[in-house]
Amino acid sequence: MLKYTLKRLVNALVVLAIIATATWFLMQLLPGSPIQNAEKLTPEQEAQVEVQYGLDKPLVVQYALYMGNMALGDLGNSYLYGGKPVTEVIFERLPVSAFLGVQAIIIGLITGLFLGIISALKQNSLLDSGAAFLAVLGVSVPDFVIAPLAQYWLGLQLGIFPIAFFESWWHSVLPSLVLATSIAAVVATFTRTEMLEVLGQDYVTLARSKGLSRMAVVVRHVIRNSMIPLVTILVPLTAALVTGTLIVETIFSIPGIGEQFVRSIFDSDYPVIMGTTMLFASFFVASYLIQDILYGVIDPRIRVAGNRG
Repeated sequence: MLKYTLKRLVNALVVLAIIATATWFLMQLLPGSPIQNAEKLTPEQEAQVEVQYGLDKPLVVQYALYMGNMALGDLGNSYLYGGKPVTEVIFERLPVSAFLGVQAIIIGLITGLFLGIISALKQNSLLDSGAAFLAVLGVSVPDFVIAPLAQYWLGLQLGIFPIAFFESWWHSVLPSLVLATSIAAVVATFTRTEMLEVLGQDYVTLARSKGLSRMAVVVRHVIRNSMIPLVTILVPLTAALVTGTLIVETIFSIPGIGEQFVRSIFDSDYPVIMGTTMLFASFFVASYLIQDILYGVIDPRIRVAGNRG
């Protein structure tokens, strides 16, 4: 097990290094420069700023220095915030994104489970068709379409929710509902498929033949066994939402990591771009690493095959 875990850990670190390298060099292709938004700087002052942030060095040297500092946990300093450490910029906004993400996951999970269970138990009925239709809409319609529609109808027309900013818990409900839409759709579709498969298993038929009521069979056997594979999609989904969503946070003017990431691109704040990208990547890679390790614990055959590969 130790060999299997170490191999997965090394693979994860290699993936992060590749992501960091690709992002760093692609970032250099962005139009403009980190000091393009600085007002009334003389050529001498611009040169001083470049020296201060190491921008006067060749790109290869800048890359080597950044990778070395990143390995030590130093993500550099923001150009936009007067040399403020990138880690501070990120962790000031992380709680907001995490709150929205967790709230959206809870709403989406509960809604998706309800729709999926009803759809499976009422297969080929009107309820099943309605739930399937809602699930298709949730998966097909992107957030940048749902968000403005929700702002217009639920915010401006009906006046139920605030349409922007993050001044109270009530301000977080509408963006969380938008984020929860796709989660509910995925969970509903996945739950329905898994439940229909479990309903056809021999042990379910055996339980029914022993005299257990339909509700008892569903609760004790069908739902429980259908939920186990759901963890596979929830782990990476949680990582994506907790680290912030670019579109929703930008549309609702939520001061989270996603909104900061978009702003840093427009301002050519390279250290913040890199730091945010690596945060996203770390969450994703860590989620899949945890999955691989758990699979190895649950099924030794996967661990043996992984050691051979």
